[in-house]
Amino acid sequence: MSKLVEMTGIEKYFPGVHALKNVQFDIAPGEVHALMGENGAGKSTLMKILSGIYQRDGGDLVINGQSVSPTTPGEAQDLGIGIIHQELSLMNDLTAAQNIFIGREPRKSFGRLDEAALNAQTAEIFESMNLDMDPTVPVGSLTIAKQQMVEIAKALSFRSKVLIMDEPTAALNDAEIAELFVIIRGLKAEGVGIVYISHKMDELKQIADRVTVMRDGEYVGTVGAAETPISQIIAMMVGREVNEEPLEVPDLGDAEVSLKVTGLNRGRDIQNVSFSVQRGEILGFAGLMGAGRTEVARAIFGADARDGGVIEVHGQSVNIRTPSDAVKAGIGYLSEDRKHFGLATGMNVRDNIALSSLDLFSKGGQLDEAAMASTTQEFIRRLGIRTPSDTQEVRLLSGGNQQKVVIAKWLLRDCDILIFDEPTRGIDIGAKSEIYKLLEELAAEGKTIIVISSELPEIMRLSHRIAVMCEGRLTGILPGGKDTTQEDIMQLATQREAAMRVVETVQ
Repeated sequence: MSKLVEMTGIEKYFPGVHALKNVQFDIAPGEVHALMGENGAGKSTLMKILSGIYQRDGGDLVINGQSVSPTTPGEAQDLGIGIIHQELSLMNDLTAAQNIFIGREPRKSFGRLDEAALNAQTAEIFESMNLDMDPTVPVGSLTIAKQQMVEIAKALSFRSKVLIMDEPTAALNDAEIAELFVIIRGLKAEGVGIVYISHKMDELKQIADRVTVMRDGEYVGTVGAAETPISQIIAMMVGREVNEEPLEVPDLGDAEVSLKVTGLNRGRDIQNVSFSVQRGEILGFAGLMGAGRTEVARAIFGADARDGGVIEVHGQSVNIRTPSDAVKAGIGYLSEDRKHFGLATGMNVRDNIALSSLDLFSKGGQLDEAAMASTTQEFIRRLGIRTPSDTQEVRLLSGGNQQKVVIAKWLLRDCDILIFDEPTRGIDIGAKSEIYKLLEELAAEGKTIIVISSELPEIMRLSHRIAVMCEGRLTGILPGGKDTTQEDIMQLATQREAAMRVVETVQ
């Protein structure tokens, strides 16, 4: 079969770094080819070469049978290469049609915008995608999933024959993922080749035809998705086997109840939620998108005002109205959006770790820089943060190491209760394993851990108990470990009223 793209012997150098070493990759018409690897494996660099953002330093790039060297994204688009980045680049105040054809709008005489033609051309693209969407809808009013469809339509408007999708399901719920997969299968039927980059291993069996794995800038191998076990792909990615079995749930006995929440309410988002967590326990929160899990965490942390409810920390009722109140009570919250709410990405590792604890390093109105540096180095060693130095800008670290910096920040505050909201979102499989191990170590040290995750395997892998929410209500609490199945969780996640099978919460 002829290939849409063939990349062989690709080399790329940056100052002091050999980023790609003799890498190969190809894609055929009507194929979904997954590109897998840990953060820093070279996936993005390879795709930036294909899409004209970077130029290769060696090797050959063949598109539609011709050796080419696109030097700009525009040149790559002209060759039929489209890319949909994880961070969508749409303008919310413009319509879907205006976003798709911005800078290329059809014109009438004297240069006037032809709105009718603009909307008709957009409707034609939507129809080819079997997508029911009004071309005149403002993009800002659409869900993330629908915005992603607009991005796909924009790429197709350039007559792209190859679409690069970077983490396309990172912010989607299960129903939206199913909708996206319908679009992808339609594109396959039209002969479009899809390069699919994702950290979600369960998606490979659903959508990918082949899988190419990279590690440390090198090509590891290409395998068929259907016949290759996930465990083998993971081993190819990380160079070792990763344990994904549920943890052994410890017997906490009569360990102290660190956090008790009773009758928590906030409008329709949180309705009479009650639970408790012991010292040394990991309590997972599961549920579908919009179930109210993050809202519960934000209300406990004081980020959102609550309408009612009692919060007790170590047996004492606490009045938490602001995040500062929560921190004083020993509660830390790691947001699902670490880049916006957990990190100052333009600052270095040392400053990010110390930022919430500057009072600990203040001497006579001045910061003790030596103490800050020493403490930061201690956390870098303790958490295994991979960084050239503590003065490295956080934005240059991988997602897993950025998450460790946020964890270090809260550990420095000596918070006894840590709430992790989507702790491994956008993090590769190897880094996930390290985060899991770290959370288990923190629990073993006596920290109280709450984990919110949209990934059921992650919840089952980590949790001693699993609290399940649906439409603002806590519908059940299940045992962790091997005693609970995904079907048990989904049954509770799709029913509003409390289920019969509930493990008694700690009183």
